[in-house]
Amino acid sequence: MSLSRRIEEYIKKLLESSSSIEVQRSELAGSFKCVPSQINYVLSTRFTPTHGYLVESRRGGGGFLRIVKLSWGKSESTQIEEIYHNLGIEIDQWKAEVILCRLKDEELITAREHLLLKAIINRDTLQIDLPERDLIRARIIHSILATLSRNDLEEEN
Repeated sequence: MSLSRRIEEYIKKLLESSSSIEVQRSELAGSFKCVPSQINYVLSTRFTPTHGYLVESRRGGGGFLRIVKLSWGKSESTQIEEIYHNLGIEIDQWKAEVILCRLKDEELITAREHLLLKAIINRDTLQIDLPERDLIRARIIHSILATLSRNDLEEEN
């Protein structure tokens, strides 16, 4: 079994008992007797939102990696995974607003969050030329969808 595969299996085993884990890149690299860039490679190729994971990183002395298992399709009222996969690398303002409206209609975001997100993706806010504006807008929508799919965040009471 390849080193990348062993690292992947190890991380997935850790995630079996929890929806998220925190590990230090250097400790993980030390456990597998590899360089930290090997860990980065595994995370960037096998732990992506498309694969159902979100990786957060904090560098520095106390740095860590948080790997979160996303819960695609757990809600019967929406198909976030389908939206995410069909989005592509760029999206115009109208299509992005349709997605946000759907999220509001399905009560995945509040009316206020809907208005805030619409303001963020608006062409007047993203005052850069095309196609960069549509690329950035797509990244924002991807991030919103991935965040909504996290199952490690507790609902606020």
